[in-house]
Amino acid sequence: PQAAPPGLCAWEIMTGAPVPAGFDAVVPVEQVDILQRDATGRPCLVALHAPAVADQNIRHAGTDFQPGDTIAAAGARLGAEHVMAIAATGVTGVSVRPAPRVAVIATGAELVDDPTLPLGPGQIRDSNNPYLQSMLPALGAELVYTATLGDDPAAFAAALADARALAPDLILTSGAVSAGVHDFIPAALHEAGAEVHFHKSQVRPGKPILFATLGSAIVFGLPGNPLSVAVGLRFFVTPALRRAQGLPPESWPLARLANDWRKPAQMTFFGKGVVCVDAQGCLQAAMLPGQESYRIAPLAQANAWLVLPAGAAEVAAGSLVSVAPMLPGSWRL
Repeated sequence: PQAAPPGLCAWEIMTGAPVPAGFDAVVPVEQVDILQRDATGRPCLVALHAPAVADQNIRHAGTDFQPGDTIAAAGARLGAEHVMAIAATGVTGVSVRPAPRVAVIATGAELVDDPTLPLGPGQIRDSNNPYLQSMLPALGAELVYTATLGDDPAAFAAALADARALAPDLILTSGAVSAGVHDFIPAALHEAGAEVHFHKSQVRPGKPILFATLGSAIVFGLPGNPLSVAVGLRFFVTPALRRAQGLPPESWPLARLANDWRKPAQMTFFGKGVVCVDAQGCLQAAMLPGQESYRIAPLAQANAWLVLPAGAAEVAAGSLVSVAPMLPGSWRL
């Protein structure tokens, strides 16, 4: 660009163009009256609606990013905003952790995974696999294998072998981990060479949950009830996925419980609830009715999990309880 001549003068540039040397303010065309144009149609005499102020509407180099600035801290999940910043600064590559690879195997002779088929006596729709398939990508995982099986240890062993051939970091099963005659998964995992680290936890829902390692993969055996699957995914699987991605442990806020609640004293209870901000700006948490582990409808109404710790059978209204969003870092208040 040419330098500005002596005296008060203006120069026409487009948005984002470099400012010519000697000019120190930019006035939007909407704030200018063009009084005269030259033979080519370019403005040669203008009137400003207001006096120009030095430095107005000028973006100086380095005011967004400086050399050495952090665009995304270690452990951060890269989002579109980070991609924009990386592209804008000319960074050609970043070091990332790969998404954890997850295999999902649902079990149960009663399960029907084709929604177009009518249900026979004793059958139910498979809701666990679709739920896990929807939630896992939102948790930063890559779903590499899914299967829905009956109560057949041989079919499970074959599916487990197929899943392991894809080198998953984590294997999730649902159903067949309790104490019934068809609860074969603990024995099947042992037969496959897995080391079971715990089986059953003092939580509700989801008490029969199982945790094992199988080669380089970790395995969670989730009970078959839908809410047991949801609790197992949120409070057992999610921390493992976060650790695998280099993310820090979660920190949950406290809210005042709006209604009295009873639970087994020795159990930590994860309840479907609604958290809101009251008129004083404080968090209030209401436990929804229908907390049975088979009931999905309240889960669709909830915006948070209410965590009632072990140690008390009765939790009175007004007590402070931890509240966890349905997904880490995401609230629908």
